[in-house]
Amino acid sequence: MTPYAFPMTATGLQRALAAQASAQKQQDLQRYFKTGPGQYGEGDCFIGVTVPQIRKIAVQYCALPFPELKKLIRSPIHEERSAALFILECQNKKATAGERGPILSFYLEHLQYVNNWDLVDLTCRDLLGRAIADGLQDSSILDQLAASDNLWERRIAIVSTWYFIRQGQLDHTLRIARTLLSDPEDLMHKAVGWMLREAWKKDPATIEQFLQTHYHHLPRTSLRYAIERMAEPTRQQYLKGTFW
Repeated sequence: MTPYAFPMTATGLQRALAAQASAQKQQDLQRYFKTGPGQYGEGDCFIGVTVPQIRKIAVQYCALPFPELKKLIRSPIHEERSAALFILECQNKKATAGERGPILSFYLEHLQYVNNWDLVDLTCRDLLGRAIADGLQDSSILDQLAASDNLWERRIAIVSTWYFIRQGQLDHTLRIARTLLSDPEDLMHKAVGWMLREAWKKDPATIEQFLQTHYHHLPRTSLRYAIERMAEPTRQQYLKGTFW
């Protein structure tokens, strides 16, 4: 049964997702997203729908209004929250400047449901990062999120700066990366390193100076991610700390 067979409501989208669900994929996703006790995704619920399947269904429901999206983004089912965020991202791309403000407000009001790394990485660059660049939101929100006790809000802070990196602006990335150097979570070490790697592609000299300045405080995972695209001799220098 295709998504077209279901009504254009939150319930219709939920039924479309359920029609694609796989018990084997459910088990795989539960393991992949670390949903066990004490893991970062503890308690997250999957029904076993792949990202391409979610995206294909979400595209058909791109016109869903906020009241319907609210039902999805507040769902305990990961794929339903993911679909809501795909739709929000789709609407944001098509929106006029005046329409993007309410979309951003909806996103910020529901940040507590953007609670796994894939949901963060799907949305924050173009929803929050772009809004800051366009003056719809003050950049101080990045510092507020970076100081949060919530892992996912801290990840939003650093990954949102990807929008600025793509414009060749690195100040936000470097500032938030400095704030997060002592973060205890490995997922944050990876995110910081990832953004430093993206920034290095734009301005190698600036990022290499940052890495050297903060070398003794930079988590090893962040360093490995940051230097991944460097030439092998240079990469080895950073791994060994022999660039002085």
